[in-house]
Amino acid sequence: MTALSCHGVSRSFGALRAVDDVDLTVVPGARHALIGPNGAGKSTLFRLLTGRMRPDAGTVQLGDQDVTRLSEVRRSRLGMSQTLQHASLFASLTAAETVALAVRRHGPAGGGARIVPWPRRQPDIDAHAGELLARVGLTDHGSRPVPALGHGERKQLEVALALACSPAVLLLDEPAAGMSPAESARLLTLLTDLPDEVTVLFVEHDLDLVFDLADRVTVLHLGRVLLTGTPDEVRASDAVREAYLGTARREELFTS
Repeated sequence: MTALSCHGVSRSFGALRAVDDVDLTVVPGARHALIGPNGAGKSTLFRLLTGRMRPDAGTVQLGDQDVTRLSEVRRSRLGMSQTLQHASLFASLTAAETVALAVRRHGPAGGGARIVPWPRRQPDIDAHAGELLARVGLTDHGSRPVPALGHGERKQLEVALALACSPAVLLLDEPAAGMSPAESARLLTLLTDLPDEVTVLFVEHDLDLVFDLADRVTVLHLGRVLLTGTPDEVRASDAVREAYLGTARREELFTS
């Protein structure tokens, strides 16, 4: 059984084959990392998996359903949620209002209701928003306007928004980008504490975070899968070392 998979997925931009015949399988409950040097095709593959972009060839499956031609919205309704490397949040709302809006639209309390001008307070929606803020460590920041949040706190808020969809599969695009070491440590705790029923696939450049969190790692290089294995297998791979650093020593790449 798989939570998310793709088979023979390719995407070209003119003469550049950014993703080249990629097979990927993410099992239920996994913490699966997608890594690779710059230009490896990670961002393009992420867009193909989430529905932001259509493949030239191949298929994408969410569970046992073919979602290759479905939009991001349709995939979300089937249990896929995502955060983006450069997300847009409502600057006019507080953190709690932002999450409540997502709950109203996507969550069990909201039932997929149509977005309307800010409604009267609904205790069940506010309570669920509070639970999500607590889950991501923002209990004390609910009343703060989004622009007043720090970079790491906005990343935490984006995870809360993604969880408002009650996802079976959560895709994270460089969740630690721009974070300080302390913020990355908080993010690691947050992701480690996610319930087992939420499958996580994440693209990340911070290899310390990758090897602390992932139980499975896929390495892309030049648009193709170079290796999929355990963190220890990836650490030990000469092919991975050479893809990142040429002939440099492995300890220069894997420092922990």
